[in-house]
Amino acid sequence: MKPELQTVVDWVDAHRDTLSGDHSTLWSFHEPAWREYRAAQWYVERLRQEGFEVESASAGMPTAFAARWTSPSGDGPNIAAWAEYDAVPANSQEPVPYQKHRPGVSRLAAGFTEPHSAVGMGSLGAILAAKNAMERHGLKGTLRYFGEPAENMCGAKVFHASRGYYDGLDAAIAWRTSPLPALKNTCALETLCGCYWSRIYTFEHRDTPGAAAGKAGPASGATVTPQAAARDPGALDALSLMYTTSKLLRDTALPHAGSWSVNEAILANGSATADNLPPRFAQIQYSWRCPTVEMAGKILAVLDSAADQVARMTRTHWRGDWVSRTRAGLPNRALAEIAYGNFEAVGAPTWSEPAREFARACQESLGFAPMSEPFIDGIERMTPPAEAEAVIRSTLPAWQTHFGSDDYVEYTWHAPTVRILVARPRLAPPEPGYVYPAWVGLACGGVPSIVDPVIQTAAKVIGSTIVDLLTSPDKLARCKEEFDERTGGGIGGRHWVAPLLDPGTMPPVGFAWPEYVTTARGFDWSVLSGA
Repeated sequence: MKPELQTVVDWVDAHRDTLSGDHSTLWSFHEPAWREYRAAQWYVERLRQEGFEVESASAGMPTAFAARWTSPSGDGPNIAAWAEYDAVPANSQEPVPYQKHRPGVSRLAAGFTEPHSAVGMGSLGAILAAKNAMERHGLKGTLRYFGEPAENMCGAKVFHASRGYYDGLDAAIAWRTSPLPALKNTCALETLCGCYWSRIYTFEHRDTPGAAAGKAGPASGATVTPQAAARDPGALDALSLMYTTSKLLRDTALPHAGSWSVNEAILANGSATADNLPPRFAQIQYSWRCPTVEMAGKILAVLDSAADQVARMTRTHWRGDWVSRTRAGLPNRALAEIAYGNFEAVGAPTWSEPAREFARACQESLGFAPMSEPFIDGIERMTPPAEAEAVIRSTLPAWQTHFGSDDYVEYTWHAPTVRILVARPRLAPPEPGYVYPAWVGLACGGVPSIVDPVIQTAAKVIGSTIVDLLTSPDKLARCKEEFDERTGGGIGGRHWVAPLLDPGTMPPVGFAWPEYVTTARGFDWSVLSGA
């Protein structure tokens, strides 16, 4: 390992206790999408203490940020990494080997499923380690570090991208805990994530001439009040029709082959004490993932057409607001191979006996005998990218070039980008087909002996890859050459895909997303009325 890269590894080892404590702090916030106020503030303050210039509330998102640090030696390549820190509602869990939601909040409060607290800490450790190596060895370059809220909705990156925040990048490095057992300690090669589009449909009741309110009663001559009058079908009927119509149309929207999905969620409208008046508006969010932009567009056309017809039937107005609209990922094989080479030099993570003891305690609490090796096989071994690629391809039809969804794909169209996958301990099933309850994974994400090796490995691999690119111009040139070839000429080339959102599109921060609130009742979990 080159001395500059060894400096990165040594820095992470020297700061492992700090990284562990900082992760526990972030894990304790467990804030949901678009409402990660404490986490964003923590990152902004920490980065400023480390000498970064930080723009808070970047791209119009209160919990986003954009940070930059340029080495004293001067300008050089711009390398990017980023933090994610949103938790998922209804996944509250204490870091204990039995089911128990976090005290002081509802059992339906948010918890980390990924956990994004670890994803953010791994990348922050990498950035700080790379900064230290750049200072010690006089390396030229600029580190760009972004705070990306609402990752579970694929939310922030599409707005950063559309407003030019990724312009001028030379490379970007993403990482994740392995989403599938076969993808342990590797790098994504050719089959990257596809599109994720998410849109909120709002139906709003409109007052129309000839409504019954205000007319005389048929017998008494009394004026009919709005509470008693017959009325138009209205917003709730529109939502119900939209929901059922889309369910029926789904079977014909796309062929029954490949990997794609359409999901919906009904947002709260705060009209529970409406004095018998019809709700003025109702909102339903659709989110769909599919391999190509063209397929995503077909689903959008079906949903928009349904909304238009439903609004006509119910005498409502409708509008659509984007939550996310990602492109399909652009691979960069050269950067994947470079990052994997650094991963091999760092080595796969390993776990201590205390981590295994916690896993066994989880198994015992579920009523079966704890195992001598409670984790799935292979988490402490490397998986060559070509081997991981072959496993993914074996599950997909030949025509399908992308799989799953993740908004890191937005970076791939602005600079060579790699996705590093670090193993996360998952418990071995006691019998074939057994699936552990969700609380097990949630609890493990907050246990230092289990999550710290993941964070430290990611920090070493990302940090050493950053420094490798800064010290090896030929490697970075090879990545850029492939980027230019795949885009047909780089940014703006004949195969390049521009951001799918107009720069003026507003982030959906004003809707009825769940959040924590403090009232006379104290601190608790609440769902507030939205925009």
